[in-house]
Amino acid sequence: MRIRSLLKTTAMAFVLGGLLGATGLTVDATAAEKRVTLKMGSAFPSKLVQLGSLGVSLSKKVERISGGNVRLKFFEPHALVPPLEMFDAIAAGSLDAAWSTPGYWVGKDEAFALFSAVPFGPSAGEYGAWLYYGGGKELMDELYGQHGIKSVPCGVIAPEASGWFRKEINSIDDLKGLKMRFFGMGAKVMEKIGVSTQLIAGGDIFPALERGSIDATEYSMPAIDLNLGFYQVAKHYYFPGWHQQATLFDLMVSKKKWDGLSDVQKAQLEVACGDNFREGLAEGEAIQGKALAELKSKGVTIHRWSPEILGELNEAWLEVAGELSASNPNFKKVWDSLQTFRGEYAIWRDLGYL
Repeated sequence: MRIRSLLKTTAMAFVLGGLLGATGLTVDATAAEKRVTLKMGSAFPSKLVQLGSLGVSLSKKVERISGGNVRLKFFEPHALVPPLEMFDAIAAGSLDAAWSTPGYWVGKDEAFALFSAVPFGPSAGEYGAWLYYGGGKELMDELYGQHGIKSVPCGVIAPEASGWFRKEINSIDDLKGLKMRFFGMGAKVMEKIGVSTQLIAGGDIFPALERGSIDATEYSMPAIDLNLGFYQVAKHYYFPGWHQQATLFDLMVSKKKWDGLSDVQKAQLEVACGDNFREGLAEGEAIQGKALAELKSKGVTIHRWSPEILGELNEAWLEVAGELSASNPNFKKVWDSLQTFRGEYAIWRDLGYL
């Protein structure tokens, strides 16, 4: 009976293969058999709202979509390598994958920052439009490819706040001389106006703020900042997040590991990352109001930057962008692409939105 059943199953497989072949379709015989586990380091703790939880959600989505054929095994920061060393570990092939944001890799190339958050830059909708339909993704592939890494755009979150301060800030002069944790291109703007900046991983910010090794910090959105407890040390909270109107996240994979995946497995990772875009934006927009109300109840004073201060920050950013374009061909290439797209998009933005 076993032999007869096996022969029957084999015959059916040949018939199905012939029918699919006749219609131009093919069956990947190995796709259902090959099991792949990628060890994924995270730049953010799993319990951290959105920044970490979206990485956990991604790993669950991949397993569900693939039926267990592909597993992204989430590892907490430092469990495999320190967060800021993940890029080198993936490039060297000693780490399979990482959940992070391209802005952490400005030390490798300042152009990476433009795939993370752009000062006075696009909101999430416009950012995604450029990335997927304006040539951004192709430029991202090209930049990461120079380092032996495949990057899949894998999440986006809403605007951030622009900083926590112990004292009220009334002018650009009040910022000069401060020591502040700052991220990405925004840090270069702050340095331009006289702020001393440091890039500190999320879990290390509160202790640095508490012991006074930094005077102020920015990190993320109200729901995330609330989670990290900055309000216990600094009571003045500033908006809008001129430096991060939207923040992109990505799944970095060793190019060698990526090339070893089947087309189906690559598609499963890409589809899961696409849904992370949806989840990140929708959740981020949904949870900020409640968080702001709670921060106010804890004695936090919410401020909006004056038009004058925002104008001076924007001028400083344009100087930074001009200098980087002159010194870094990769930055110029990406910046020119984004600016061209934004110029075309502005017509629609001005007409289509209230």
